[in-house]
Amino acid sequence: MVIVSRFRIEAMDCTAEEQLVRMRLSGLDGVDLVRVDLDSREVAVRHRTDAAAVDSALRSLDLGTTYLGDGGDVEIPADTGRERSALRIALAINAAFFVGELTVGLVSRSMGLVADALDMGADASVYALSLAAVGTSAARKNRLARVSGYLQLGLALLGMVEVIRRLVGDEDLPDVTSMIVVSLLVLAGNIVTLVILRRVRSDDAHFQASWIFTANDIKVNALVILAACGVAWFDSALPDLVAGIVIFGVVANGARRILKLAG
Repeated sequence: MVIVSRFRIEAMDCTAEEQLVRMRLSGLDGVDLVRVDLDSREVAVRHRTDAAAVDSALRSLDLGTTYLGDGGDVEIPADTGRERSALRIALAINAAFFVGELTVGLVSRSMGLVADALDMGADASVYALSLAAVGTSAARKNRLARVSGYLQLGLALLGMVEVIRRLVGDEDLPDVTSMIVVSLLVLAGNIVTLVILRRVRSDDAHFQASWIFTANDIKVNALVILAACGVAWFDSALPDLVAGIVIFGVVANGARRILKLAG
């Protein structure tokens, strides 16, 4: 019997987390179709298995899952090719900003920018995993997820070690102008990415909703900008290092979720 179960995912506030949800459910036997509504943070799953199994799979992501009940139907996507194209564009944007921001961060001596670059790289890896996993076996999906998760976790831990090294050492101040300019550019890239992805689902891009769903990325960008202001105001690298350690923590938590996805 075909059942449509609905769930609310409280912490699903960006497209990268949506892809984690889709990847987790794609490896579950009996799942026919998954529809995600970021506006309401709800997921509708058409399946031929026990709803408890779907609920357990979603809860394993630690995104705050609530089972809303069964009933109704799920519309079949009109054009999956458009979704793949949008994912490729999102991957390209995130990958480009990852390389650019990482380069500027290293040159300008800003751990905040380096950490933010890694956050962009983490998003890019989720999009890449989503594309690479299409039509592949569950085992291969898990292998890809594990590689990505361990790589992100390793880089995040190395970043934290570097922050600690700079805390106890005597380092030059990061370049404030570079921190602010690059953070604003990355913020624009985040918004463009989300608008592109949302246009796949609707011809109208709801910019107010877009701001809500890029909340995490906006907070990260704002943190780097605030850190730059702190560096200029206090004539100290400490605000940048604090921003770096916080963002590296965010990336490490994202890596943990991907590793849980891999099982």
